[in-house]
Amino acid sequence: MSAARPEPLARQALAFVLAGGRGSRLLELTDRRAKPAVYFGGKSRIIDFALSNAVNSGIRRIAVATQYKAHSLIRHLQMGWNFFRPERNESFDILPASQRVSENMWYVGTADAVYQNIDIIESHACRFIVVLAGDHIYKMDYEVMLRQHVDSGADVTVGCLEMPRTESSGFGIMHIDENGWIQEFLEKPKDPPPMPGKPDVSLASMGIYVFDAKFLFEELKRDADDPNSNHDFGKDIIPYLVKNGRAMAHQYSTSCVRSGSDPRAYWRDVGTVDAYWAANIDLTDVVPELDLFDSSWPIWSYAEITPPAKFVHDEESRRGQAVSSLVSGGCIISGASLRRSLLFTGVRINSYANVENAVIMPYVNVGRGARLKNVVIDRGVEIPEGLVIGEDPAFDAKRFRTTEQGISLVTQPMIDRLNT
Repeated sequence: MSAARPEPLARQALAFVLAGGRGSRLLELTDRRAKPAVYFGGKSRIIDFALSNAVNSGIRRIAVATQYKAHSLIRHLQMGWNFFRPERNESFDILPASQRVSENMWYVGTADAVYQNIDIIESHACRFIVVLAGDHIYKMDYEVMLRQHVDSGADVTVGCLEMPRTESSGFGIMHIDENGWIQEFLEKPKDPPPMPGKPDVSLASMGIYVFDAKFLFEELKRDADDPNSNHDFGKDIIPYLVKNGRAMAHQYSTSCVRSGSDPRAYWRDVGTVDAYWAANIDLTDVVPELDLFDSSWPIWSYAEITPPAKFVHDEESRRGQAVSSLVSGGCIISGASLRRSLLFTGVRINSYANVENAVIMPYVNVGRGARLKNVVIDRGVEIPEGLVIGEDPAFDAKRFRTTEQGISLVTQPMIDRLNT
């Protein structure tokens, strides 16, 4: 008889998702919404990836802390993540900053966001807390990380990502020994330390932490009493435990959910307009690194009820067609040409328009004869007939937000200013 499989640790865990950040490097995309609420991949929001990882890993208790311009995010969570049932020992708590500790204190740091909700978290009586950032694109099995945390006896286990040393100075970097114990935590070092045996690679923090719940609560209370603390995991809690406790590094390559035999470990911080555009456009590749078609690890989201995408007209200069593109439900490509682009729900592209290398958010209307290339278009924008973007970078920069890589971000206020 085979040995009984151990009970999944994820069933004893609560995932606490930090989703209060603005994401200012996304510029006007976060004028009306927090970074975790930004659209991604045709149907999803950025936060759906961390939440889906939790559900797919077996975690059935989730809390989401919100703060900056949270209405869009909260509405999405209420509509798309309302399937948890208390009678199945499941829960989903949305925790806006609500001055629970002091009448003049919002969440002042990531650790404080958890600290202010300790009473709510304690009521779920979970053994582990998995702290997650709500603003990265990746697929990860948190059960693997939980198992390592228990087996190692660590006070905290930190999710880490290998990256070239030349690219890692903007991250929190872990200096580890041969057994994976963190010897030093460096916040955005100019000269990142290499990994043992890998002189060109550094180990960067993913902003993912596993704690025993009781231990975490004690540390948060200690930190809250420290007047010199920023009350932040990356700046305070983790460096303190590296010096005074047992901090273990968990390498993402061991828990990454890959597509078939693809050896690559996909993770993206879509924190700039260029990175956001590239990660979405990459999905149009024949075999993209991020597989949205993998039914064994689905990305859950709010799914609007829409008709199928529609392509109409078949004349030589007025043919509704799309090549190497993703087109969501409710879209109408009416006598227009679409190439290497990603369209979210309900986009309409009118006759004689030509769209290439475009990321177009929900319910945009592209007028007749418009030519759009290398663009990100915000939700609900009305593109005037005949508008040309992407052919004259210097001219584009005067009208729209144009990045160093030549990507133009277009919002409705920018369009409105064209006529003034």
